[in-house]
Amino acid sequence: MIQNSPQKHTTQSHLATIALGANIDSSVGAPAATLAAAIERLSTLGLLLAQSSIWRTPPVGFAHQPWFHNAVVQLRTALPPASMLQNLLGIEAIFGRDRSAALPNGPRTLDLDLLLFDDVILATAELALPHPRLTERAFVLLPLAEIAPTLIHPITRRTIAEHLADLPAADRDACTRIAGTRTA
Repeated sequence: MIQNSPQKHTTQSHLATIALGANIDSSVGAPAATLAAAIERLSTLGLLLAQSSIWRTPPVGFAHQPWFHNAVVQLRTALPPASMLQNLLGIEAIFGRDRSAALPNGPRTLDLDLLLFDDVILATAELALPHPRLTERAFVLLPLAEIAPTLIHPITRRTIAEHLADLPAADRDACTRIAGTRTA
């Protein structure tokens, strides 16, 4: 886990929390290398404040595929939510993801999800904030709790640590932090 001081870039006023996942090779290599390269790209969208370890996690929804590598980062950014989403989709495309041709919940070179954006609650055809399945997924809550356990979910008004504790132990135990891994 890496945490940086937010004292630089005071004009960047939004806190964006982003989940990363990958389970097949991209143009830069294996999933862990893809996550590292994606985090470098994400840092161009704002000040990287915190970054979790990489976690090895089982697939959800479509079980017959490789296990995932997952992480979470937090950025301080000047971008509004819709622009952030468009940038995330652009970064996915750079690493070979084509959402229009992909199998739902299937293998992917890179998945970037905007989990939280300040305390914004939003539901449009393109974007839902907070992410609607954030509180149900160990592969998101474990790395997020590593960097922001006391962060309050804007709808439930509960902490990330509380949501993680609510998950079945089997879901949490199926995920493994990859020891010594740093993605930056």
